[in-house]
Amino acid sequence: MGSFSTSLAGLEADSQDLSVISNNLANLNTVAYKGATASFQDLFYQQIGSSGDGNPIQVGVGTKVGAIPADFTQGTIQSTGVDTDVAIEGSGFFVASENGAQVYTRAGNFSVNADGTLQTSDGATILGLPATNGVINTNATPGPITISQGQINPPNPTTTVGLTLNLDSGTAAGQSFSTPITVYDSLGTAHVLTYTFTNTAPGSWTYAITIPAADVGGTGAPVTINSGTLTFNGSGQLTAPAANVTGIAVTGLADGANNLNLTWDLYDSTGTGEITQVASPSSTTSTQQDGYPSGSLNSYTINSNGVIEGTFSNGQTQALGQILLANFPDVQGLVRDGANEFSSSLASGAPVIAAPGTGGLGTLSGGSLEQSNVDISTQFAQLILAQSGYEANAKVVTTLDTITQATINLIQ
Repeated sequence: MGSFSTSLAGLEADSQDLSVISNNLANLNTVAYKGATASFQDLFYQQIGSSGDGNPIQVGVGTKVGAIPADFTQGTIQSTGVDTDVAIEGSGFFVASENGAQVYTRAGNFSVNADGTLQTSDGATILGLPATNGVINTNATPGPITISQGQINPPNPTTTVGLTLNLDSGTAAGQSFSTPITVYDSLGTAHVLTYTFTNTAPGSWTYAITIPAADVGGTGAPVTINSGTLTFNGSGQLTAPAANVTGIAVTGLADGANNLNLTWDLYDSTGTGEITQVASPSSTTSTQQDGYPSGSLNSYTINSNGVIEGTFSNGQTQALGQILLANFPDVQGLVRDGANEFSSSLASGAPVIAAPGTGGLGTLSGGSLEQSNVDISTQFAQLILAQSGYEANAKVVTTLDTITQATINLIQ
């Protein structure tokens, strides 16, 4: 007579399989959820004898769930347009800190708390590399990443200016043409320099660069900070000065900023003069300078290597930090903690933490989320198999019950 325990073992295993499948279906829409599959194995065998040729005659005593491996295949990447959303394309896990312990997750539906700290939806702090003045310290210990809307991009004083313009070759001697250019000091204050070109003879112009007197603590007429002569050949090309004008100094700024020391680029990288003199109205095509004022953080994006790039109101971009990823020798050894989080174990091995896109780690997709990798059609097929197995084992139990009753009735 068959053993009740054998069929009960089958019922227990099939029940656990149904629990795994139902959990997968329940997490069909969970961000970055990784499905699991119950893997059965047979239990020990009882040897009840040997055949005539010496082979053992064994009877099994049932089955059990031997393992429930996770499916770490890539989920679908869906664009969300949310700045703090980020998806991993490839292998790896985000690294977070929760109650002093490191946890790991694939769910990138992050948010920024009141302190500007990047965190998971469950409140764990995302770890990465900090940035100082836009430079990421790759030797730093991973720590919280801060994205503060009040963050300031410091000003950069102007050191180089350029003018692309034409001076009308038909201008009469003594007539002038002026054009302004805005530069910035070390405090980010804007100052308007005026370039005035005066024709002195065919192919010859003087120039004077002035700044408002109030900008340098004075009153009255603008103050000249530099002057000289420009000479053009018969083709209207600049011949003198033969090099860029250096040492244009602006001292004693009224706002207390450091002195400005400017270079006027008269020639481009090919040696062609930026200023021409041809028979066309005097006009300025463009002005260039390399300074800018301070700016506050407007928005940010997360690029493929995990760098959080901030865009500031002064038009500058600057790294705010870098998200790191972790990988493990055996990802199947990770422990599921719930809330989309995993923790390491002796089986998983120690995490290897590095920048996305290095060491076999995946890259990141900002403004996107990885969806659950549960396939509903596959789960329904597994559900039918689990149901059939459960019903079959239940049928064996009822059959054994009938046989037992028949055996008891033999003594009546």
